[in-house]
Amino acid sequence: MDLGAITKYSALHAKPNGLILQYGTAGFRTKAEHLDHVMFRMGLLAVLRSKQTKSTIGVMVTASHNPEEDNGVKLVDPLGEMLAPSWEEHATCLANAEEQDMQRVLIDISEKEAVNLQQDAFVVIGRDTRPSSEKLSQSVIDGVTVLGGQFHDYGLLTTPQLHYMVYCRNTGGRYGKATIEGYYQKLSKAFVELTKQASCSGDEYRSLKVDCANGIGALKLREMEHYFSQGLSVQLFNDGSKGKLNHLCGADFVKSHQKPPQGMEIKSNERCCSFDGDADRIVYYYHDADGHFHLIDGDKIATLISSFLKELLVEIGESLNIGVVQTAYANGSSTRYLEEVMKVPVYCTKTGVKHLHHKAQEFDIGVYFEANGHGTALFSTAVEMKIKQSAEQLEDKKRKAAKMLENIIDLFNQAAGDAISDMLVIEAILALKGLTVQQWDALYTDLPNRQLKVQVADRRVISTTDAERQAVTPPGLQEAINDLVKKYKLSRAFVRPSGTEDVVRVYAEADSQESADHLAHEVSLAVFQLAGGIGERPQPVTNILTKRIN
Repeated sequence: MDLGAITKYSALHAKPNGLILQYGTAGFRTKAEHLDHVMFRMGLLAVLRSKQTKSTIGVMVTASHNPEEDNGVKLVDPLGEMLAPSWEEHATCLANAEEQDMQRVLIDISEKEAVNLQQDAFVVIGRDTRPSSEKLSQSVIDGVTVLGGQFHDYGLLTTPQLHYMVYCRNTGGRYGKATIEGYYQKLSKAFVELTKQASCSGDEYRSLKVDCANGIGALKLREMEHYFSQGLSVQLFNDGSKGKLNHLCGADFVKSHQKPPQGMEIKSNERCCSFDGDADRIVYYYHDADGHFHLIDGDKIATLISSFLKELLVEIGESLNIGVVQTAYANGSSTRYLEEVMKVPVYCTKTGVKHLHHKAQEFDIGVYFEANGHGTALFSTAVEMKIKQSAEQLEDKKRKAAKMLENIIDLFNQAAGDAISDMLVIEAILALKGLTVQQWDALYTDLPNRQLKVQVADRRVISTTDAERQAVTPPGLQEAINDLVKKYKLSRAFVRPSGTEDVVRVYAEADSQESADHLAHEVSLAVFQLAGGIGERPQPVTNILTKRIN
């Protein structure tokens, strides 16, 4: 390790005084102008991680669904998964180190993790379409090269595509070719093979309107669409030609505002979906004949996918261990439908896709989606082998089902939640089952719900257990929530501290929207009183909504 060179280069990427950042579920995120030193240092860290694991490590420059002026960075571990928790701590420590402490922190990490500094290192880099991303990528490259690491800069990629590249490189090509062409071909071939099996279709001509959030998804979908066009026609909106990234469009906007993105006209019962800025989330929606908006979020996506997988397993006579992983935000109706109607076991984890991914790996087939539309299905290597053998050995009808399952496995980007991959899986299943978007939506009816947030002096006063569904501190808060919940039918509520700001997030659901709104407000008041609320007391939901509209 050439400490002199590191010190010299680090001075060119100096840390602003007093800036403290935390490596969270999605890595570092803040205003782009504050990130130069972080990018350089994550280049350094990626090299150390690569040396330690003797594998290719990925660095993705993106702030996902955040506004265009933000940016961020996250590291991708050898099998395309999120960075290991102990290395998240190293990332935070390195990003916040003052210039004079940089050398010591790097040596500490190397010693603590027993990094062989003579080992070769290889890092792959991708970036989204933000104006700041190209320059920040160069800062990552500076960090990689000063520590003697080799790198390949893929340039513009969706976040899931970078996860895919890392996974491919570390599995010797078994998972696929580590090129953008390889990604397009693998997914499209599986999609076209699957849709050939569709004997009928809920829609005579399969077309889909896609809101690309003015992000990287538009660029990549446009490059890819001719590969699968015989099975699906896509019409792109918010494609980046005008309009700001994630502004009044994208999956996060549609989910939180419960309305279509700007710039997309929707006729009744047209199937539409939205990606987020880096194309790792997807939600579907449509307008019914009366012009009412219907959102189909991650819960309904998980239900469609897991129930289809269960049907295929029953068809081929395989009793594999399948599980669906949700968070406390999953609508109660989806959990009941999966457990009681589909007989699929459901498990709950803390919020954050890394927690769901980790839990999903415990099953032969694990399906996980957050309500925001971030998710995928994971298949163990043993299951992949078993299905491939079944596709060759079984008699006709069973062989056809096994072949479908094999194509589904190829179609999922198992390394990460991937809006493009998920879109193709959903479209294939709807075609194979002959379902319209309305029929899919009608599988179950969501319980009305409301999410609010309460400003507090210090979010750390709230601690939770049971996958964030029960508050442990402050004393008396959970008891107060329990008493409030008893007042309403089919109700539940929970509170959890934000991971990034001093606010407490409140979730409530009940048998009517009015009840859900009342319950959310009453729980907010309890949080305000017992957890050190600051500013204005929580207002009834009707007041908040009126203020927003005006």
